Amino acid sequence: MVTGRLCWVPLLLVLGVGSGSGGGGGGSRRRRLLASKVNKHKPWIETSYHGVITENNDTVILDPPLVALDKDAPVPFAGEICAFKIHGQELPFEAVVLNKTSGEGRLRARSPIDCELQKEYTFIIQAYDCGTGPQETAWKKSHKAVVHIQVKDVNEFAPTFKEPAYKAVVTEGKIYDSILQVEAVDEDCSPQYSQICNYEIVTTDVPFAIDRNGNVRNTEKLSYDKQRQYEILVTAYDCGQKPAAQDTLVQVDVKPVCKPGWQDWTKRIEYQPGSGSVPLFPSIQLETCDGAVSSIQITTELQTNYIGKGCDRETYSEKSLQKLCGASSGIIDLLPSPSAATNWTAGLLVDSSEMIFKFDGRQGAKIPDGVVPKNLTDQFTITMWMKHGPSPGVRAEKETILCNSDKTEMNRHHYALYVHNCRLVFLLRKDFDQADTFRPAEFHWKLDQICDKEWHYYVINVEFPVVTLYMDGATYEPYLVTNDWPIHPSHIAMQLTVGACWQGGEVTKPRFAQFFHGSLASLTIRPGKMDSQKVISCLQACKEGLDINSLESLGQGIKYHFNPSQSVLVMEGDDIGNINHALQKVSYINSRQFPTAGVRRLKVSSKVQCFGEDVCISLPDVDAYVMVLQAVEPQITLHGTDRIWRPTAQFESTKGVTLFPDIKIVSTFTKAEDPGDLKTTAPKPAVFEEMLHNLDFCDILVLGGDLDPKQECLELNHSELHQRHLDATNSTAGYSIYGVGSMSRYEQVLRHIRYRNWRPAALEARRFRIKCSELNGRYTSNEFNLEVSVLHEVRVSDKEHVNHLIVQPPFLQSVHHPESQTSIQRSSVVPSIATVVIIISVCMLVFVVAMGMYRVRIAHQHFTQESEAAKEAEMDWDDSSLTITVNPMEKHGAPGRGEDETEEEEEEEDLSSSSSDSEGSGEEEEEDGVGRGRHGQSGARQAQLEWDDSTLPY
Repeated sequence: MVTGRLCWVPLLLVLGVGSGSGGGGGGSRRRRLLASKVNKHKPWIETSYHGVITENNDTVILDPPLVALDKDAPVPFAGEICAFKIHGQELPFEAVVLNKTSGEGRLRARSPIDCELQKEYTFIIQAYDCGTGPQETAWKKSHKAVVHIQVKDVNEFAPTFKEPAYKAVVTEGKIYDSILQVEAVDEDCSPQYSQICNYEIVTTDVPFAIDRNGNVRNTEKLSYDKQRQYEILVTAYDCGQKPAAQDTLVQVDVKPVCKPGWQDWTKRIEYQPGSGSVPLFPSIQLETCDGAVSSIQITTELQTNYIGKGCDRETYSEKSLQKLCGASSGIIDLLPSPSAATNWTAGLLVDSSEMIFKFDGRQGAKIPDGVVPKNLTDQFTITMWMKHGPSPGVRAEKETILCNSDKTEMNRHHYALYVHNCRLVFLLRKDFDQADTFRPAEFHWKLDQICDKEWHYYVINVEFPVVTLYMDGATYEPYLVTNDWPIHPSHIAMQLTVGACWQGGEVTKPRFAQFFHGSLASLTIRPGKMDSQKVISCLQACKEGLDINSLESLGQGIKYHFNPSQSVLVMEGDDIGNINHALQKVSYINSRQFPTAGVRRLKVSSKVQCFGEDVCISLPDVDAYVMVLQAVEPQITLHGTDRIWRPTAQFESTKGVTLFPDIKIVSTFTKAEDPGDLKTTAPKPAVFEEMLHNLDFCDILVLGGDLDPKQECLELNHSELHQRHLDATNSTAGYSIYGVGSMSRYEQVLRHIRYRNWRPAALEARRFRIKCSELNGRYTSNEFNLEVSVLHEVRVSDKEHVNHLIVQPPFLQSVHHPESQTSIQRSSVVPSIATVVIIISVCMLVFVVAMGMYRVRIAHQHFTQESEAAKEAEMDWDDSSLTITVNPMEKHGAPGRGEDETEEEEEEEDLSSSSSDSEGSGEEEEEDGVGRGRHGQSGARQAQLEWDDSTLPY
């Protein structure tokens, strides 16, 4: 086999050479003949191929693989595959031979394949062998095979909505299968990535849903009143779960159906203190949906039962309120503010802002002896505010409000006011007298308001044997009156209590019993007097309520009615236009200068009647509220001279020493900054503005120990109080002025407070403190302190006296301290007596020179000094031994306040106060000017002591 091949090859070579040496035409024929004998067969490939290529990739996966076979193998060149050729125009593919011997090839992309441009390709491919030699001659090609290539998609594109926003309008109260349809598309080529498989609502807590086709529907009935427009965001997902690049906005407007009701009103109404009457619904209108309405009744209710004692009332003390309402004097407050003088309420639970005392069934208060007379007359009045609920348990015990019982030994109740099973009971056991008979003793009232947990004002007027109850201004007679025997007289002391009854006898240990559960305020008793209906109405009147602006503009056919407290207004009419106009005039008013801030609820209910129809329209209630804003808080300031010195004679005089001759009461508030000023970053000082308001008490307290009534006291003429409608109480601890009055009235009264001391020689100094209040301590002033000292006397010779008067010694230099708003401090440096004598001797030389000029002046003033000396009752001089009173702490050069000046000022103030109850700003300035003029004209006389020049040697 080998030998034969070796023999065959040389033969071929020989044949080739021989043919080559012959002619050219013969050689070509011979080569073709040789090639046909060597490259006998065509390459073979499959008839069709299916391929897949992933876009943006260059590798094509064919099925079956690209392989060409040639039967001429293993003959070199003839049996090898040299190329694969693709037939088609501008095809992005090429076929390459991987192995010539095995015929394996590969189909690949010449450029990036994009499925979105073309999803599949079909073309023809042929395989070529290598022919007869390396010169690529006599190649043979295979048959044509069809290649079909599909491009595999990549999810490179996100869904996009056809519209950036969708809008729809729906009618309220309906459920829709489809409100609108949103649609998104995907630019990917394959069905998997180009189709939208899901839609989703991104916005949470909305009453909408969406299906896979993009249909939006509502899941519940929509309400125009609740929300008029919805804005929701929707996204889409392709089947590859790729979300949309940007969500689309779906806006759904809710269209109201014609529904009867009130329109164009706001839920919140703000009220600025001091605004007067503010309309509540200035634009409100009634929509009847063309209903045939014959008449309509509107009830507007202001709900204030959670404010204070049922509404916003003045929070002055009960005594001040009684004074304001014109009640007769003699009221005794059994639940006063805790203080040193009224300490029996100190242990009770209290709401200090309203002076409301809360009783939890475990506490009571003992009224000290002497506060209330032991035996009340046949006429007296008990008043109180009470809030009380149902008693716990089936058989509730008595709940004592007020009780006067035996302190020891026995357990008799002389009079009592209590609640039992939601009944108010008043017990009055009269003492035994000449007639030993049954008498009315228990008076019972059964009222729903006693246990409704609301505030009510109760007045029990006793005119024995008749007892009348007034509740919230209405009169109620007892439904049951029981009689009892009189109480026999005894020497057992009685104990008056509040919140429980004192059980002093028939028990091992005296204790409280029959505790009260509820809240009380302004519990008072007035012996010997009865309140009138007018006073009772004034005491329980609210300072806030409903109002109607311009009653004349209500229109014809409108009927209206207020309840006594003006918290309920009922209006009725038959014309819708007039009804709208009338409700627009309803307003809120609060007459307090410093109202209680907070919410007041409003409710407007309507009743409609139609023309002969069984079914009439129904109007929903209007629920709104008034927000009372916080009032500006005043800063009350007292200022004046905080230290004075007076001679002993003035302390001993009948007029005494005026303590506060120049007291001033000023109230200011911080002015709010202009919003435009907030742009500046530099800090600005606070701006204060003065404001006017009332005061309800000023207390003058004695510091450093109580007054000794045997030698000192505080005095004030009652006429000064009465003409200014104020009252006062005096004790060794101080002086208390109370009553609702202007600040100027309190100023005038305080300027007339006098201090007397019959033994001033032993007195070094007395200190006093003033503190004033508005609204029963809600706003208080600063504490103004005053120190009163006694001037001491020093005796010197006549010559020294004369020289002292002529030339003021140079060592009397004033030492000034900074002055503040509340105090002016003065102090001087005073040398010893020896130094005074030496310096006065030196000054005698100056006296000789100045005497000539001074004598002319003395002659001119001599007559004036004699006339003024007659007015100075406390400044009598002896020519033989002149007495000089030296003020060791007075400023040199500032005129001191002598007794004559004090008396002159008191006379001027008495004249001024008798001519006018209040001082205007102009009058005060005029008085200040007169005072300055008087000081300027007589400054030398007041700075130096008066003396008689008739005996002086010239």
